Amino acid sequence: MFDGFESFTIPANGVAIHGVRGGSGAPLLLLHGYPQTHVIWHKIAPRLAEHFTVIATDLRGYGDSGKPDGGANHEQYSKRVMAADQVAVMQHFGFEQFFVAGHDRGGRVAHRMALDHPARVRRLAVLDIAPTHFMYTTTDMEFARAYYHWFFLIQPFDVPERMIGADVDYWMRSKLAQWGRDSSAIMPEAYAEYVRCYRDPAAIHASCEDYRASAGIDLRHDEADLSHKLTCPLLALWGEKGFVGRKYDVVAAWGERARDVRGVGLPCGHYLPEEAPEATLRALNEFFLTV
Repeated sequence: MFDGFESFTIPANGVAIHGVRGGSGAPLLLLHGYPQTHVIWHKIAPRLAEHFTVIATDLRGYGDSGKPDGGANHEQYSKRVMAADQVAVMQHFGFEQFFVAGHDRGGRVAHRMALDHPARVRRLAVLDIAPTHFMYTTTDMEFARAYYHWFFLIQPFDVPERMIGADVDYWMRSKLAQWGRDSSAIMPEAYAEYVRCYRDPAAIHASCEDYRASAGIDLRHDEADLSHKLTCPLLALWGEKGFVGRKYDVVAAWGERARDVRGVGLPCGHYLPEEAPEATLRALNEFFLTV
């Protein structure tokens, strides 16, 4: 699915991070969301590689990356730690500054990266999310129904782990169907990779730890930074047929967290790189090539 790319697994910030690298030009880091892997980028990464050195990774806890213990407060899955992983990956390849595009959980990691490492992130694109702190503190019945997994996955070990593990394929199909709007958009080979990786009980547990961190230590980190706005340009993309675009004024929400924000809705559901690859590619190229 990534013709011309090389696969790698490297030590980064105390954990093994898996990914692929291809292309040449300015470095562009691609980060995926839940419950997927770097494979979500397979439709557009080769074409982005015509202009950029593209590095697409599996976040810690996901895909073929390492899955360490979360720690007493789930701190090993804080977005601060997950962002540090990715900075270390880019340093490994010799990139001190780079562009970042993050979908879903990857967007949350990228947001924290830009806060903690402002000298590293030249431009940031976030796909189909509003800021974590904003979404939690404005929770209502509509949000709880649409994003019930935020409240399910944070339940104490090992309730969600056991329930998901009982039928991983069903959980994967139900999540992709709930948030997507085009069932044919996720290719069979991509779906097979998502399921292969998520069948590992350690991956299920790690993803729960990711969400547990977001409802705890990440909120404390976010609250400490509420007076700080991102200085790098930020592009917000969202699916016009999905929940985020329907529920929130996405550009206004990110305008509370960044100084330079622009955004646009795309004709799809949650999985922009798979459901609307041409529109996503066009928006990312326009944003990252205009420097």
